[in-house]
Amino acid sequence: MFRDTTEFHRWFEGRRRAQECEVESVPLDLLDGWSQEAGTGNLVHRSGKFFSVQGLDVARSGRAVDAWQQPIIVQSEQGVLGVLVKEFDGVPHCLLQAKMEPGNINLVQLSPTVQATRSNYTGVHGGRPVPYLEYFLAPRGQVVADALQSEQAAWFLAKRNRNMIVRTDEDVPVLDDFCWLSFDQVAELLQSDNVVNMDTRTVLSGAIGLRRPQGGDPDSFEGALAASWQPGGGQLHYSATLLDRLERARAGCTLVRRPVALAGLARWSLREGVLRHDEGRHFTVLGVRVAASSREVPGWSQPMIAPCSRGVVAFLAKRVAGTLHLLVQTRVETGALARVELAPTVQCQPSDHGPGAAAGRAPYPPFLDVVLEAGPERIRFDTVQSEEGGRFHHAENRYLLVEAAEDFPLEVPPGYSWMTVRQLIGFVAHGSRLNVEARSLLALIGFLPGGGGRRERPRTAVVRPQRKESVRARHSS
Repeated sequence: MFRDTTEFHRWFEGRRRAQECEVESVPLDLLDGWSQEAGTGNLVHRSGKFFSVQGLDVARSGRAVDAWQQPIIVQSEQGVLGVLVKEFDGVPHCLLQAKMEPGNINLVQLSPTVQATRSNYTGVHGGRPVPYLEYFLAPRGQVVADALQSEQAAWFLAKRNRNMIVRTDEDVPVLDDFCWLSFDQVAELLQSDNVVNMDTRTVLSGAIGLRRPQGGDPDSFEGALAASWQPGGGQLHYSATLLDRLERARAGCTLVRRPVALAGLARWSLREGVLRHDEGRHFTVLGVRVAASSREVPGWSQPMIAPCSRGVVAFLAKRVAGTLHLLVQTRVETGALARVELAPTVQCQPSDHGPGAAAGRAPYPPFLDVVLEAGPERIRFDTVQSEEGGRFHHAENRYLLVEAAEDFPLEVPPGYSWMTVRQLIGFVAHGSRLNVEARSLLALIGFLPGGGGRRERPRTAVVRPQRKESVRARHSS
């Protein structure tokens, strides 16, 4: 345990120095242990486990762009993302891990107590066992949260992980790369870019109901946020009504998905060992070779998805009769098992969009301009966070909470609804209702220190493409 986050950062930097790791680019056709499947060109592992990269044909999406083809990761097995919680002197603490992931910008970030695919924890890789797994496979203690949750549906097909929080009273040995952090310390760390990884954020979205923001002046933003936590208080719509809207959207969804050969994808081609969109947009599929002293196996190779630009994920917020409401969209998700989930107000890569579908791009999504043009006095939260570093290389989103102006209308387009924080917390408890971006942003909001601080960020960081010319990175002692 740490007295404060300054002490934590000293420990964290020490763990980073102690973990010798290297990630270097390798052409996809030269990846050790991987091959292009005969007849399809799909990227598959020699074990038949882990995951594959296949082609997907999408039609009748109901979006501005109705049909397309793309590569997608197929990983049918369910992993475990688990956070162990224990009280010290009456204060709940989370056991988190300084974990290296090859796709992280800074390689090492804070991961859950357990972050493991089924292939990993059943020993397909022949490496060391996963620490603390026994607390989750046969839970030892009180299960606070347990739900199957979706992951990035733009890049995963039907991918879900078991998100768990288990409270224990046992004397838990703390291994070298692990540490206990209080919820308040986690809240402070979430204000920093690229410290707490995506898997931790999605699990912690199931824990924010254990916290309460400080109320403060009922006429303030902090007071409105605190009111948004109250069960049933001040909500604009009944939760049953919101759930009915989601189920109706799912029933009316026309999305058609079918697997196609990766080698035959329209507008995608393998050039210089990297699979790219012919217009250099969206993302690439590249290969990496990884060496890591701290992982279950010391080295491996794999394909990864690398987005071509930074995304924007944002909730617009509005005070309604003194209670903060968040604007949520019912979104068709390309790879989601349920096809439709609740998502933040804005979720996109702005560089993939343009006015009037310029240069073949999709038009700007609703409310993107409101988010990007918000003055600093309306930005209540603003950080850049990494996405899943085990499969995605340098994937970042700018996460924002933006309070709308007083004259922003309550009437919103079809497919959008106002929800309180309490209602979103209730939806998280049931798997596959909120997408991973919404859960991640909800965790960031739910752990706001004091209920509503603000971090300002230069607007130039919003849409500037973050193209990756090289994936080589090294961090060693």
